[in-house]
Amino acid sequence: MLRAGIIGFGRMGITHFSILNTHSSVRIVSVCEPSKTMQALLDKYLDVEIYSDYREMIDRCALDFIVISTPADSHADIIQYALQNNLHVFCEKPFALDMAEGNKILTAIQEKPIVNQVGYVNRFNKIFSEVKNLLESGLIGEIMQFSSEMHGSTVLKDSKSTWRGKRKTGGGCMNEFASHCIDLVTYLIGVPDSVAGSVMQPIYSSEVEDLVSATFLYNKGFSGRILVNWSDQSFRAPTNIVTIFGTRGKIIADRHAYKIYLKDDDHGNGFLKGWNTRYITDLSDNVRFYVRGNEFTHQLDYFVNCILQKSFDNLSSFEEAFKTDMIMNKIEVDAKAIVSQTSTMNLKTHKRSTPLWKFWQQESRQG
Repeated sequence: MLRAGIIGFGRMGITHFSILNTHSSVRIVSVCEPSKTMQALLDKYLDVEIYSDYREMIDRCALDFIVISTPADSHADIIQYALQNNLHVFCEKPFALDMAEGNKILTAIQEKPIVNQVGYVNRFNKIFSEVKNLLESGLIGEIMQFSSEMHGSTVLKDSKSTWRGKRKTGGGCMNEFASHCIDLVTYLIGVPDSVAGSVMQPIYSSEVEDLVSATFLYNKGFSGRILVNWSDQSFRAPTNIVTIFGTRGKIIADRHAYKIYLKDDDHGNGFLKGWNTRYITDLSDNVRFYVRGNEFTHQLDYFVNCILQKSFDNLSSFEEAFKTDMIMNKIEVDAKAIVSQTSTMNLKTHKRSTPLWKFWQQESRQG
């Protein structure tokens, strides 16, 4: 029986607790949560040891693994302490906010037989895993263009009073939403060779961005676009949509279904010329405990099985997650450079006493 500890008991911590608490090979022995209100509820309803400090919990509880569901700015410190104590680690995304800290952790795990996984749940969704298989089979030919989108109505007012609205705690649409879009691209298509045309734009928030977009460029000759908005009231729940155009056809997928348009029949894969649709119910097997989607149980069962089987080649490892962190960093650098260039151009324009439209009219007449 594996002994587990949960660090952070918000929405995701409760989700992970619910799933792992029904696993026949896992016993959750402790929870670390600073909220006094939540501690009182835990003490009343659950048979677990309760801590305010994760170090004390790790030191006292003889754990096999921990699940980290805290704001992103705390991930690196908790991971490093867990590694010092030889614990397997499941961590919510993003992996690390600081590239140097991420590199330090990756170096440390090279020397330890530690199962490590980051909660990029789309990798465990049967629709997206099937799309990956179809792409690798060459179903739609060579990839020419793609988009990876995520929309939701998570932030519809300034949320600066919570961790989501504060940059120093890892808040913002980039870490919360765009990370999923970017990870899905690296999983399905690969890491881009460069990033361009990046925009990080506030809508309601005063300290963080609510909208992210960027173009991914590949040396193979194709490109793609990420479009992310967590302040889109037209979406009831967060929604991921991937569109991939190839020389032989096109795939459109979300977590519930995929549609494929083919120029010709592909009897080997069971598809006909034109549009073909497959639904999650056609592909997904039953899970022992359902909450928020089969993929949430699939990812935690996969993590536990890796520990039990002593398998360290993880589908959503720290190393894989660090690829997404690096791309997010590139987008931030690119977006800041574009803002700086635009500000310089606007400053030069504002020095003109003549309105811009009159200036161009004068230039045209003189020409």
